[in-house]
Amino acid sequence: MIAIIKYNAGNIKSVQNALNRLGYDSIITDDPTIILNSEKVIFPGVGEASSAMEYLIDRGLDKVIKSITQPFLGICLGLQLMCNHTEEGNTSCLNIFDTNVKLFPPTEKVPHMGWNNFADVKGTLFSKINKNDDVYYVHSYYAELNKDTVAVCNYINPFSAALQKNNFYATQFHPEKSAKIGEQILKYFLEL
Repeated sequence: MIAIIKYNAGNIKSVQNALNRLGYDSIITDDPTIILNSEKVIFPGVGEASSAMEYLIDRGLDKVIKSITQPFLGICLGLQLMCNHTEEGNTSCLNIFDTNVKLFPPTEKVPHMGWNNFADVKGTLFSKINKNDDVYYVHSYYAELNKDTVAVCNYINPFSAALQKNNFYATQFHPEKSAKIGEQILKYFLEL
């Protein structure tokens, strides 16, 4: 079973629908026992960082997430909350990835919304993905480049399109909304 973490954020159902299309069963839950006993864990989300972190802390899910040893995938807000700190609400996060999340400067249209490709890709989830493949983004905040960056996108400035450290994977883009390329990335994660 795949656990999709429920934590006061939107877009969770579309991730579950994408998993259904790929033939995988999942459960949306904030129950630590179910999460810890799942084969894989997905941490998707669209929303506001400080209220999402508050929900995680109130339910002890911040500690649960850090203790997970099975493959774990953060998506969009999920990626941002896996970093050290976000400028959104001046929020301390989960400290899984040693980087910070910043607000895009208002020199271009913000949020960064729509299709964009990569400046660079590497790592397990991107083994057959090339930098010209487009994926779908909707975000105003971005994770700075760091040693765990496995995919880079350029919008206003280069940022981490994906991160990976041990069993923790994360994408700033939405694989569940990224057509065949996103489906392939999800499939690579589900087959880990």
